[in-house]
Amino acid sequence: MVFENSDQSAGSPGLAGVRAVKLLIAGGFGVGKTTLVTAVSEIKPLRTEERLSAIGAGVDDLTGVERKTTTTVALDFGRITINSEVVLYLFGTPGQDRFWFMWKELSVGAIGAVVLVDTRRLGDSFGSIDFFESRQIPFIVAVNCFDGAEVYDEEEVRQALDLDDNVPVQMCDARDRTSSKHVLVRLLEHVMALATAGAAAGRW
Repeated sequence: MVFENSDQSAGSPGLAGVRAVKLLIAGGFGVGKTTLVTAVSEIKPLRTEERLSAIGAGVDDLTGVERKTTTTVALDFGRITINSEVVLYLFGTPGQDRFWFMWKELSVGAIGAVVLVDTRRLGDSFGSIDFFESRQIPFIVAVNCFDGAEVYDEEEVRQALDLDDNVPVQMCDARDRTSSKHVLVRLLEHVMALATAGAAAGRW
């Protein structure tokens, strides 16, 4: 399911005339992308998960996520209605490097992205950040605060990831619906602010 632009109708009889906004939930392996999509989706999310195998264990780094038993192999899909005019479609990307060939297709029509990170595995986030920076897709960084992980403030995360000053950093608990909704709101605010700035500068 790919929208060529975000102005297309959702395509459902009950959503005629509604603006469908496509967002990506991205990040490295095991950072909580499926968890976030599941937490906020108002419909039963589409999940394409497979059990981790002995073969995959030799490829995927399970440090910090030793209890993880499944992994997304294609995408996660969820939906959340903002109001009578706007519906968000959430596409969770696969995290392992060997599935990154799908990211280009999934990014078509997306107006923005959440890069979900785990402070125990910050190095896994650089590929996601580079992907959206190189394609000039607006994104924010959401720090999934795992139980037992060391706590860092936003500026420390920004410096560790070498983020531009205009990239928002948001702390969250991907398991919590309210916390995850705040992440999406922060992303939408960021996208709208960039659009307003671009319009004022005559670029859009």
